[in-house]
Amino acid sequence: MTTDPLRPATGVIVFQYNPETLTRTLTARTAGDQSGSGPARFAGIAEQALKLAVELDATDQLERGDPLARAVGIAPALARLELLVQPAAATVIANEAMLRAGVVEILPAEAPLTVLVWGAQRVLPVRVTEFSVTEDAFDTALNPVRAKVDLGLKVVSHPDVPLLSEAGALSMAAHVGREVLAGLGG
Repeated sequence: MTTDPLRPATGVIVFQYNPETLTRTLTARTAGDQSGSGPARFAGIAEQALKLAVELDATDQLERGDPLARAVGIAPALARLELLVQPAAATVIANEAMLRAGVVEILPAEAPLTVLVWGAQRVLPVRVTEFSVTEDAFDTALNPVRAKVDLGLKVVSHPDVPLLSEAGALSMAAHVGREVLAGLGG
């Protein structure tokens, strides 16, 4: 799920199939003396990276006679995913216009908040760090009808963003949820 007022149609991306695997890598954020002579200290919530593969296939839609799938295959789903790593065209055009008008400092486009919902227990604000598409099959007009998208994600947490921001609040809720889950088992 993303929030981008310039592209409201890209707000929710539902995976056609649940990815078979999700790889998580946690790296402790530590502070202070790393020589081992003093106590280990945490500087914040661990950095977390995720990797997953999303499979898209228009076979079922094509068999049902879906007009959108017949016209463009899975291109709309691929486009929604691709927009996670690109600024809105309106922002690019506006920045170019400001540049040509002599504006001295132009801020890079802010990425929309992207939230990965992996079940009720894992709702995580993320940034896409890697994006690779393998298109496996095409229709007669060369529209992709089957593809695999490999995604690398960085979970956004405090201190990446302010704790009271939307992303910070989601991150802290996920962190508290992990602590609750850890307390359930024996």
